[in-house]
Amino acid sequence: MPGPSYSAKELLARLVSFDTTSHKTNLPLIRFVEDYLAQHGLASTLTFNAARDKANLFATIGPQEIGGIGLSGHTDVVPVTGQTWSNDPFRLTERDGRLYARGATDMKGFLACVLAAVPMFKSRRLTKPVHIVFSYDEEVGCTGVRPMIARFDDDIVKPEMVIVGEPTKMTVVDAHKGPVRWEVEVRGRAVHSSMAPLGVNAVMYAGRLLGELAEMEQHLAQASRSARFDPGYSTLQVTLINGGTATNIVPVTCTFGFEVRALPGLEVDAIEKRLRDFAAKCSASMQAVAKEAGISIRQTNRVPPFSVDRDAPVVKLALELAQGEGTHAVSYATEAGLFQNAGAPAVVCGPGDIAQAHTADEWIEASELDRCMAFLGRLADKLSA
Repeated sequence: MPGPSYSAKELLARLVSFDTTSHKTNLPLIRFVEDYLAQHGLASTLTFNAARDKANLFATIGPQEIGGIGLSGHTDVVPVTGQTWSNDPFRLTERDGRLYARGATDMKGFLACVLAAVPMFKSRRLTKPVHIVFSYDEEVGCTGVRPMIARFDDDIVKPEMVIVGEPTKMTVVDAHKGPVRWEVEVRGRAVHSSMAPLGVNAVMYAGRLLGELAEMEQHLAQASRSARFDPGYSTLQVTLINGGTATNIVPVTCTFGFEVRALPGLEVDAIEKRLRDFAAKCSASMQAVAKEAGISIRQTNRVPPFSVDRDAPVVKLALELAQGEGTHAVSYATEAGLFQNAGAPAVVCGPGDIAQAHTADEWIEASELDRCMAFLGRLADKLSA
């Protein structure tokens, strides 16, 4: 008996009803998908996080144990905290051809289309499989998909190529920047502010480091550029800072975070080395006053920049399915580089506009779901005997 058949809009309504904000569990959504696929005779392989409150899902339609086309999307969404919504963010609302909800664009619209296409894929005699690849914690640094990718060629089949369905308005993206993030901790010595020379001011030394980062930022802006990106250079910005205890105490600690949005080919390790060398000079000065003082620099996350040759089979396939003529690059990051580095060439193409992602009253045009379903229909034709 065939499994249930729903439209992409119906499935999107169900998916957005699960509050999968990154700091929460995604298991109710994953169990819903697992059950839906089971009703179509498809087995799911789950990869859990250490706490077992989140999971990736991998399932195959068609021939088993061989590569094929991976359809990849993340299940988590960003918070709605501090945003003013016109409707319940976790209930799909339709107005004037737009579908409103948190995650409608980023990126449950794509997930809904993939699930809606399952009966179609199942009805075909596929010569190559379609792999459903749903992950967690993309929004906090593409961390969730990594343990699933680590299972490729072990007990999970590595896809021959991967289409990451982030919102591109169904155009083909063949390159994006890669964010790398660091946390810096400056440890000084606290004394009464009237006796400042006896202490080591962590905030002041943090300021020296920030000045060095500002020079590095200017260097990046003047270095190699690419007209394909906006902005067309690697960017550096300080994102968080915290320090000090009271106005009459020399600060003993100061921490700050910074990130680089790296163009493909940027030597990120050289940036870290320059800061470490500068920090070592600062530490020597600090320790001349207080041996316990110092500076630590820790890289907290690294998402590789992504770039694929325009003549690569995955790009040619995506252009054919999207009925597009050219590719473009974006400054936001996806999981494509992680798949690429694992030996599964990737491309980014999905419904919706990234300009609507993460906003209050996030929405996707209903017509974008139709375009994505047509894309998947052409994929089914391409893979059918």
